[in-house]
Amino acid sequence: MTAPASDRPILLCIDDDPLQHRIVERLIEAFEHSRYACEGALTYDEGLTALASGRHAACLLDYQLDDRTGLDLLLEARRLNTDTPVIVITVADTEDVDIAAAEAGAVDFLPKANLNPRLLERAVRYAVKMGATLKQLRALALRDELTGLLNRRELHTLLQDEWLRSARFKRPFSVGVADIDYFKRVNDEHGHPAGDEVIRHVGRVLEATLRRLDRVARVGGEEFAILMPETGRQEAIIAMERVRAALARSPCVLPGGGVTLPVTLSIGVGVSLEDADNPDALFGVADKRLYAAKRGGRDRVVANDHSPRA
Repeated sequence: MTAPASDRPILLCIDDDPLQHRIVERLIEAFEHSRYACEGALTYDEGLTALASGRHAACLLDYQLDDRTGLDLLLEARRLNTDTPVIVITVADTEDVDIAAAEAGAVDFLPKANLNPRLLERAVRYAVKMGATLKQLRALALRDELTGLLNRRELHTLLQDEWLRSARFKRPFSVGVADIDYFKRVNDEHGHPAGDEVIRHVGRVLEATLRRLDRVARVGGEEFAILMPETGRQEAIIAMERVRAALARSPCVLPGGGVTLPVTLSIGVGVSLEDADNPDALFGVADKRLYAAKRGGRDRVVANDHSPRA
């Protein structure tokens, strides 16, 4: 079974039995309310590659694949951050297999002996809906509610990953930690809704000004962090100065248009391979330099320990 030319959503069937592929394809063609295209994989490796592609609305996964199990494949796919919903299909209709499938991350479990178009269509419909819900929940877990930026937890994960890449290939990356200057004054004089709007405004300017490969997170209160891959000290200074210039050109206009607030940032920068020997320490260096920028007069970038403005 191969993927037909179709604009229909695609279901992936991973099974080492070609006959089972044909059976599943006929069942899908007999769906009463839904129309799907089919794509098949006959081996563990082919199935993992296809599932990891993320192209499929859902996956029908055989429990037994050669000398390995579909659950092994599912666990490996999850380690690759695959979020395609998976329905495990098996000859063995036992509670142990059902529980094992759920624990591995499957959204449903169907015995082959009971398969018919109505049952399979209902399972697929449920899997697709559940997959969309879980994807939304995972996205929310990685995002800051106020700004939509990455949150501190996700930044920590990305920082760890980038550190490993940097150490392996001996290529630097930089971290910027930025704090809105005189933010308490905004809240005191204009109220917390105005403070929230200023935070959102800064987030928008950061995302619009930085490169696509850079990652911006709100890490608490009025503080932001910027992860800049493949970026040394001078490139990081240029990037952060670009952010300062962009904010200077675009003050925050509060809802209603009656009040315009100038916004500035104090920013500290740390560089991997030079400033620290682990990712947490690197973030700490950037945070320390942020406070040096505050002490040096605010609205500035500090990227080393020798001067208030690098």
